[in-house]
Amino acid sequence: MEQLAWLAPAAGALALLMAFFLASRVAQQDPGEPRMQEISQAIRQGAMAFLSREYRTLAIFVVALAVIIAVIGFLTPSEVMKPETAIAYVAGAVTSVLAGFIGMRVATLANVRTTQAARRGLAPALDVAFSGGSVMGFSVVGLGMLGLGVVYYLFQGDISVVSGFSLGASSVALFARVGGGIYTKAADVGADLVGKVEAGIPEDDPRNPAVIADNVGDNVGDVAGMGADLYESYVGSVVAAIAIAAEAATSQTPLPATLPLIIAAGGIVASIIGAFFVRAAGGNDPARALRAGTFASGILTLIAVFLISYLGYGDLRWFWATLAGLAAGIAIGLLSEYYTSAEYAPVKGIAEASQTGPATNIIAGLAVGMRSTAWPIVVIAAAILLAYTVAGGGAAGIFAIGLAGVGMLSTTATTVSVDAYGPIADNAGGIAEMSGLLPTVREITDTLDSVGNTTAAIGKGFAIGSAALTALALFSAYATAVKLHEVSLTDPRLVVGLFLGGMLPYLFSSMTMQAVGRAAFRMIEEVRRQFREIPGIMEGKAKPDYARCVDISTAAALREMVVPGLMAVVVPVAVGLWSKTALGGLLAGSLVSGVLLAIKMANAGGAWDNAKKYIEAGHYGGKRSDPHKAAVVGDTVGDPFKDTSGPSLNILLKLMSIVALVFSTLFTRM
Repeated sequence: MEQLAWLAPAAGALALLMAFFLASRVAQQDPGEPRMQEISQAIRQGAMAFLSREYRTLAIFVVALAVIIAVIGFLTPSEVMKPETAIAYVAGAVTSVLAGFIGMRVATLANVRTTQAARRGLAPALDVAFSGGSVMGFSVVGLGMLGLGVVYYLFQGDISVVSGFSLGASSVALFARVGGGIYTKAADVGADLVGKVEAGIPEDDPRNPAVIADNVGDNVGDVAGMGADLYESYVGSVVAAIAIAAEAATSQTPLPATLPLIIAAGGIVASIIGAFFVRAAGGNDPARALRAGTFASGILTLIAVFLISYLGYGDLRWFWATLAGLAAGIAIGLLSEYYTSAEYAPVKGIAEASQTGPATNIIAGLAVGMRSTAWPIVVIAAAILLAYTVAGGGAAGIFAIGLAGVGMLSTTATTVSVDAYGPIADNAGGIAEMSGLLPTVREITDTLDSVGNTTAAIGKGFAIGSAALTALALFSAYATAVKLHEVSLTDPRLVVGLFLGGMLPYLFSSMTMQAVGRAAFRMIEEVRRQFREIPGIMEGKAKPDYARCVDISTAAALREMVVPGLMAVVVPVAVGLWSKTALGGLLAGSLVSGVLLAIKMANAGGAWDNAKKYIEAGHYGGKRSDPHKAAVVGDTVGDPFKDTSGPSLNILLKLMSIVALVFSTLFTRM
């Protein structure tokens, strides 16, 4: 079966063909009236301008780190680091950038076409929005497997080089997630607090100066940022399993290093078939249709893995490990849905608490976020133990944990497709509002958007669960590489590392939350200024300065993303140069506190958002009531929780782990 590793780049190429087919299909749809196209073009120009500036800033970091890796490779023996690692690093960064660029371009084409399709009904609108989101999904897995497969073949599976590809993907992902998250939440908070609460105007009202920036933010944060996040998770999980096979295998315990690539290839084919299940399920019930595609992809992936394990290797241990990961991902997704959907008690409880003001709303939301950590951690722990046990423990057990992470992310194409469809539907609603279309059109787009909020929460659950398994697998690969087998909790270096690691997610989250707060402050002041100084805005006789708000979010995001991004690379290198034992403690401490904090933030933010929408649907007084104003305040607190700090923590954990693995031999020599 080792010779079948070529299936990975082949499946990647197939996924890119699927993305091209769907992109062409979206482009052929009717873009609607001139006013709709004008608004869509403004959103598109703002999104692409931000992406261009972000990538120019990011290029400086990528080139600098590539040069450092290359210099170390040339100046040290080949067993410490190879210069070729720099090539793999750049390849990982470039393919991640390409995935975000392609997904963004098509998403900003699909939004206005979804609005126009909504004039014909719910099913056509779902079809266009999901097709647009699927371009992002298949671009992520296509470029990921094509790039990783080519690097694996070119460098003959040398993990010291292949891990550089994952480092490149992680570097781009962290900056894209943090930068995109700061942009979108600064605009969102400014638009909501001044527009909804102070001015009392509807969401996406064209009189709001921040409305275009808000719609641009949906794309840069929830399409490009989210895509880079799951691209990094997807590639990282495969590289982690390969690394364990390379580092932990012995003559007595040979491990199939190419199996993760073959499983990923099977997941791509399954996701392509699953995409057609969404259309077959019909669009009158969007949640049911999207769930049909998700479950179809998962079941077909399991069938493929069973055949690969049984017929190819004659060993079902790898099937059970993959099943454990995929089942855990689905379970975490369903738990996220329970805590964030307006159909269940937690969100209804937050809405009820809003009757007594913003304080009780925020208290209830924080409590839901904290409580929501319990069962996902139990699920992750069960998946780890099950994978380790069925493989018989030892090196095979650690490899099985890595395969569980691959299994959880094997249907990434479907997960990203379902997730990216949400921002497209959200943009479609904004375009309908600003174009003055019939209320029935907005009702259809709001239905799609509501389902999108839940699917986004499920996607974040997948990302957090996979972060735990992938970071654990990378930690195991690092520990094996530096021979960190016997450590004691009485070793002060380990204890110091544990404390530093436990602190880092909190420091990182504080930095990103404050970045959103500073950017939102400037946005709020600008929106207030325009309402105050431009006569005729509220009467609809004057046009707000949308470009100024877009520029405020762009400048703030690019400025604020640098320090948190650098911290994720500099800290593990600095600690590793001091002590490889301390670095092991740092990775372990950050994994525990980071996963818990990420779950809390993602679920609390999603719950606050849907509690607001639950009230807007007519409960507890509906829109413009006091409970609604309290819920809007809670939602603005939750915005950076769920869309900036929480998702970025997933990448922080894996980026620090892959940095440790790439530089592990250097730390050992030091």
